[in-house]
Amino acid sequence: MAEHIKRIERKLVYQGNILGFYEDTMQTPDGKTAKWDFLHHKGAAAVVPVTDKGTILMVEQYRPALERFTLEIPAGALDAPGEPGEICAARELEEETGYRSDDLEWLITVHTAVAFCDEKVPVYVARNLVASRQNLDEDEFIDVKECTVEELKEKIFKGEIEDSKTIASILAYDAKYNKA
Repeated sequence: MAEHIKRIERKLVYQGNILGFYEDTMQTPDGKTAKWDFLHHKGAAAVVPVTDKGTILMVEQYRPALERFTLEIPAGALDAPGEPGEICAARELEEETGYRSDDLEWLITVHTAVAFCDEKVPVYVARNLVASRQNLDEDEFIDVKECTVEELKEKIFKGEIEDSKTIASILAYDAKYNKA
Protein backbone atom coordinates (compact mmCIF):
# COMPACT_ATOMS: atom_id res chain seq x y z
CA MET A 1 0.00 0.00 0.00
CA ALA A 2 2.74 2.50 0.96
CA GLU A 3 4.36 2.25 -2.45
CA HIS A 4 1.24 3.87 -3.86
CA ILE A 5 1.58 6.99 -1.70
CA LYS A 6 3.84 9.58 -3.25
CA ARG A 7 5.00 13.04 -2.24
CA ILE A 8 4.39 15.46 -5.07
CA GLU A 9 5.68 18.60 -3.38
CA ARG A 10 7.29 19.68 -0.10
CA LYS A 11 7.08 23.40 0.73
CA LEU A 12 8.98 25.01 3.61
CA VAL A 13 6.52 27.10 5.62
CA TYR A 14 8.78 28.13 8.50
CA GLN A 15 12.37 27.42 9.56
CA GLY A 16 13.20 27.64 13.27
CA ASN A 17 16.38 26.90 15.21
CA ILE A 18 15.65 23.19 15.61
CA LEU A 19 12.57 22.53 13.48
CA GLY A 20 11.57 23.13 9.89
CA PHE A 21 7.79 23.15 9.29
CA TYR A 22 6.77 21.86 5.86
CA GLU A 23 3.54 21.35 3.96
CA ASP A 24 3.64 18.19 1.87
CA THR A 25 1.32 17.56 -1.05
CA MET A 26 0.78 13.81 -1.23
CA GLN A 27 -0.83 11.63 -3.87
CA THR A 28 -2.93 8.89 -2.26
CA PRO A 29 -3.53 5.40 -3.67
CA ASP A 30 -6.90 6.48 -5.13
CA GLY A 31 -5.16 9.22 -7.14
CA LYS A 32 -6.34 12.13 -5.00
CA THR A 33 -4.06 14.65 -3.36
CA ALA A 34 -3.87 15.53 0.33
CA LYS A 35 -1.98 18.11 2.37
CA TRP A 36 0.13 16.69 5.22
CA ASP A 37 2.16 18.57 7.83
CA PHE A 38 5.79 17.52 8.25
CA LEU A 39 8.33 18.69 10.84
CA HIS A 40 12.00 18.16 10.13
CA HIS A 41 14.06 17.95 13.34
CA LYS A 42 17.82 18.41 13.21
CA GLY A 43 18.34 15.39 15.47
CA ALA A 44 18.99 14.77 19.13
CA ALA A 45 20.43 12.27 21.61
CA ALA A 46 19.62 11.27 25.17
CA VAL A 47 21.21 9.43 28.05
CA VAL A 48 20.20 7.30 31.03
CA PRO A 49 22.83 8.24 33.67
CA VAL A 50 23.28 5.37 36.14
CA THR A 51 25.03 6.11 39.44
CA ASP A 52 27.25 3.63 41.27
CA LYS A 53 24.23 2.97 43.55
CA GLY A 54 22.12 2.00 40.53
CA THR A 55 19.92 5.09 40.69
CA ILE A 56 19.14 7.23 37.64
CA LEU A 57 19.91 10.96 37.36
CA MET A 58 16.90 12.77 35.93
CA VAL A 59 16.37 16.39 34.96
CA GLU A 60 13.37 18.47 35.94
CA GLN A 61 12.70 21.42 33.67
CA TYR A 62 9.91 23.67 32.46
CA ARG A 63 8.41 22.73 29.11
CA PRO A 64 6.46 25.61 27.54
CA ALA A 65 4.50 23.29 25.20
CA LEU A 66 2.95 21.64 28.27
CA GLU A 67 3.09 24.75 30.48
CA ARG A 68 4.57 22.76 33.36
CA PHE A 69 7.68 21.10 34.69
CA THR A 70 8.57 17.61 33.49
CA LEU A 71 10.92 14.89 34.74
CA GLU A 72 13.02 13.50 31.91
CA ILE A 73 16.29 11.82 31.08
CA PRO A 74 18.96 14.31 29.94
CA ALA A 75 18.75 15.04 26.21
CA GLY A 76 19.47 17.67 23.64
CA ALA A 77 19.78 18.55 19.99
CA LEU A 78 22.77 17.69 17.83
CA ASP A 79 25.21 20.57 17.40
CA ALA A 80 25.57 19.84 13.68
CA PRO A 81 24.08 17.46 11.10
CA GLY A 82 25.83 14.12 11.30
CA GLU A 83 27.18 14.64 14.83
CA PRO A 84 27.45 11.18 16.42
CA GLY A 85 24.69 10.60 18.97
CA GLU A 86 27.17 9.36 21.56
CA ILE A 87 29.05 12.70 21.43
CA CYS A 88 25.81 14.65 21.83
CA ALA A 89 24.61 12.41 24.68
CA ALA A 90 27.92 12.80 26.56
CA ARG A 91 27.79 16.58 26.14
CA GLU A 92 24.17 16.82 27.31
CA LEU A 93 24.93 14.58 30.30
CA GLU A 94 27.58 16.98 31.55
CA GLU A 95 25.73 20.18 30.61
CA GLU A 96 22.46 19.18 32.28
CA THR A 97 23.54 17.04 35.25
CA GLY A 98 27.08 18.14 36.09
CA TYR A 99 28.43 14.62 35.56
CA ARG A 100 30.46 13.18 32.73
CA SER A 101 31.19 9.65 31.59
CA ASP A 102 33.47 7.91 29.15
CA ASP A 103 31.38 4.74 29.53
CA LEU A 104 28.39 5.13 27.20
CA GLU A 105 26.55 2.21 25.66
CA TRP A 106 23.75 2.46 23.08
CA LEU A 107 20.39 1.35 24.52
CA ILE A 108 17.62 2.16 21.98
CA THR A 109 16.66 4.65 19.29
CA VAL A 110 13.34 6.47 19.52
CA HIS A 111 11.43 8.30 16.79
CA THR A 112 9.36 10.61 18.97
CA ALA A 113 6.36 11.51 16.78
CA VAL A 114 6.27 9.34 13.65
CA ALA A 115 2.96 10.72 12.37
CA PHE A 116 4.39 14.14 11.52
CA CYS A 117 8.05 14.48 12.59
CA ASP A 118 11.33 12.77 11.71
CA GLU A 119 13.04 13.43 15.07
CA LYS A 120 15.39 10.53 15.84
CA VAL A 121 16.84 10.15 19.34
CA PRO A 122 19.49 7.52 20.01
CA VAL A 123 19.59 6.82 23.76
CA TYR A 124 22.69 5.71 25.65
CA VAL A 125 23.32 4.33 29.13
CA ALA A 126 26.11 6.17 30.96
CA ARG A 127 27.96 4.50 33.83
CA ASN A 128 31.03 5.35 35.90
CA LEU A 129 29.82 8.92 36.33
CA VAL A 130 32.42 11.48 37.35
CA ALA A 131 31.37 14.71 39.07
CA SER A 132 32.01 17.75 36.90
CA ARG A 133 29.88 20.87 36.76
CA GLN A 134 26.55 21.73 35.26
CA ASN A 135 26.91 24.00 32.24
CA LEU A 136 23.37 24.97 31.24
CA ASP A 137 22.41 26.98 28.18
CA GLU A 138 21.44 30.53 29.15
CA ASP A 139 17.72 29.72 28.73
CA GLU A 140 17.85 26.42 30.67
CA PHE A 141 16.87 26.06 34.31
CA ILE A 142 17.25 22.44 35.37
CA ASP A 143 17.12 20.64 38.71
CA VAL A 144 18.79 17.23 38.90
CA LYS A 145 16.83 14.50 40.70
CA GLU A 146 18.14 11.06 41.67
CA CYS A 147 15.55 8.28 41.41
CA THR A 148 15.41 4.51 41.59
CA VAL A 149 14.13 2.60 38.57
CA GLU A 150 11.15 1.47 40.66
CA GLU A 151 10.29 5.09 41.55
CA LEU A 152 10.49 6.05 37.87
CA LYS A 153 8.32 3.14 36.76
CA GLU A 154 5.75 4.11 39.39
CA LYS A 155 5.76 7.69 38.05
CA ILE A 156 5.34 6.38 34.50
CA PHE A 157 2.36 4.19 35.41
CA LYS A 158 0.74 6.96 37.47
CA GLY A 159 0.96 9.28 34.46
CA GLU A 160 3.45 11.60 36.17
CA ILE A 161 6.09 10.98 33.48
CA GLU A 162 4.66 11.42 29.97
CA ASP A 163 7.75 12.17 27.87
CA SER A 164 8.00 9.43 25.23
CA LYS A 165 11.80 9.16 25.11
CA THR A 166 11.97 8.97 28.90
CA ILE A 167 9.26 6.31 29.18
CA ALA A 168 10.78 4.18 26.42
CA SER A 169 14.30 4.55 27.80
CA ILE A 170 13.50 3.78 31.44
CA LEU A 171 11.42 0.73 30.52
CA ALA A 172 14.07 -0.48 28.04
CA TYR A 173 16.80 0.00 30.63
CA ASP A 174 14.77 -1.93 33.20
CA ALA A 175 14.01 -4.76 30.77
CA LYS A 176 17.61 -5.07 29.62
CA TYR A 177 19.53 -4.68 32.88
CA ASN A 178 17.17 -5.59 35.73
CA LYS A 179 16.34 -9.14 34.71
CA ALA A 180 14.99 -11.27 37.56
